[in-house]
Amino acid sequence: MKKILIIADGILAKHFLERVVSVSNDSNEYTIVHYKNKTLPDIVFSENFKIHSFDPTSLEKMMPVMKEDFYQVMIALKKKVDAEGAYKNVRQFNKKIPIYLIDRWGFDFDDKYLTIIESREVVALRFADFLPNTPVIAQNVGLAMGEVMDVQVPVGSSYVYRHIGGIEQKKWHIAAVYRNNMLLLPKPTLMIQPNDSLLIVGAPEILQNVYKSIKQELGQFPLPFGSNIYCFVDMKVMSEGRINRLILTAKSLHERLNSKKLYIKVINPTYSQIFTDIKTFSSDDIDVTIDFYGGASDTIYKKDVERLNIGLCVTDKQFFKSNMKMLFDCQTPIFKNGSAKFEKIKRGVILGGSIDDAEKNSSAVFDISTQLGLQVQLYDFDPDKERSAIIEHFENIAKLYEKKIDIAKISEKNPILEFRKSNDILQFIPFYSSFFKSKIFSLLSEDLNQVHFLLEDKYQLFLPILE
Repeated sequence: MKKILIIADGILAKHFLERVVSVSNDSNEYTIVHYKNKTLPDIVFSENFKIHSFDPTSLEKMMPVMKEDFYQVMIALKKKVDAEGAYKNVRQFNKKIPIYLIDRWGFDFDDKYLTIIESREVVALRFADFLPNTPVIAQNVGLAMGEVMDVQVPVGSSYVYRHIGGIEQKKWHIAAVYRNNMLLLPKPTLMIQPNDSLLIVGAPEILQNVYKSIKQELGQFPLPFGSNIYCFVDMKVMSEGRINRLILTAKSLHERLNSKKLYIKVINPTYSQIFTDIKTFSSDDIDVTIDFYGGASDTIYKKDVERLNIGLCVTDKQFFKSNMKMLFDCQTPIFKNGSAKFEKIKRGVILGGSIDDAEKNSSAVFDISTQLGLQVQLYDFDPDKERSAIIEHFENIAKLYEKKIDIAKISEKNPILEFRKSNDILQFIPFYSSFFKSKIFSLLSEDLNQVHFLLEDKYQLFLPILE
C-alpha cells in the first residue's frame, strides 16, 4: 500500500479531492492537509483517508505528519507564498521524495524530484484543441468513462516477460506498448518488459480489474485469484487423522501466505475430540462454519469458493481424486496435502509444461516460493527449443524477484522416480481439463504434469490454466 500526502487549498484543490475520492481504492492510503473546511468536498471519505486541518507552511505543525513514510507528495494551493512554503517544508524533511506541484506563478526550482504542473499551460493546450485544422492532443478520449487507460508495468508485475499473445484478453485489449519513449504496435510475439507502458482499451469496469492485476507485485498471493484460503471438511467421509492434517496444513499456509482470512467449513459434523478442537480455532482471521444440515458437498464447496473470495483451496489426495472436475471448474489454485510433515517442504519444483504455461504461472510460482521460503527448481530433462525458452523465461523472472533458481539437468527422460523418494518437495502443476482423461492416456503423454498422480503422496499445488 502506497501512502500519498496531499496538501490542498482552494477550489481547484477541492475538485481534485473529489476526483481522488471517486477513483481511489484500498491500494493507496491518503493523508490530506488543509486549513480551510470549504476545501474539503461534501462527501464521505473512506477509511484509507486521514484528514488534518492546519497551516502547511508551519514547519512545526508539519513535523508529526512527515514522520510517515510517504510514497509521494501532491501540493495544490491557491496562494503562491503558501505553495512555496509548503514545498520547502516538505524538502526540510525529505530531499528525495517525489513532489507534484500545481504552479500558476512560474516557479523555477532546481529539483530533479519535483514535477511542476503548469495549470495555465494545461488550460491553453485544451483550449487550442478547438482550433480548426489542428491536430488534437488526446487527453480525454472516447466516452471519457475510463475505457482507455495507460498503465505502467512495475518491475514485480506478473505481466513482465510475458508475450502479448499469451495474455488472456477478454473484453479488453492491449492497443499499444510504449518503451523508452517509443511506440510499439502489439503483436503476439512482443514480450512485455519492466517499466513498459501499456495502452489498454475495454469496458471501464474490466479495465479497473486489469489495472489492479498489472500493478500486483510479489508477496501478494493468493491474490489475484482471491484474498482468502478455504479448507473443506466432511466429517462423514474423512477420518480424524485426515481432518487434523488438513487443518494443520491450512493454518500453516494462512500463517505464511498473505491471506486475509482462513475459512474452515465443516459439514456432517460428528461429536468427537477433533470436532471440539476445530470449534476452538475460530478467531478474528479464522472463520469456522459448521453445517449441520449437510447437502451435496460439491454444491456447498463451489458456492463457498465463489462468495468468499477464495484464492487458495486446501485439500488432500482422496478429496482431490473424487472431486477433480468440480475443483477444476472453480478455477482456483488447489493446494493438495502430502504425506510428510508440512515443515519438511524445502523445494518448489516445476516439471514439463509449455512456454505458455510458464508465462501464465511463473509469477505465482515465485510469489508462493518466496513467501514459503522454498528453493525454486526447474528440471531441464528435454533441452529442445521450447524448453530453452521456458528456462530463459524462468531465469528472467528469477532475476526480477532477486531470487535464485536451480536449473537441474538430469539424464533421464522421466525424473518421477527421483521425486518419489523425496519428502521435501512442493510440485507446481498447471491445472488442465485433460487431467480427467484415463490414466492410460496420461502415461503415454510426454508432459510429466499429466502423470501428476504418480506423485500423489507429495505436496502439489495446481494452478488453473484457462484453455
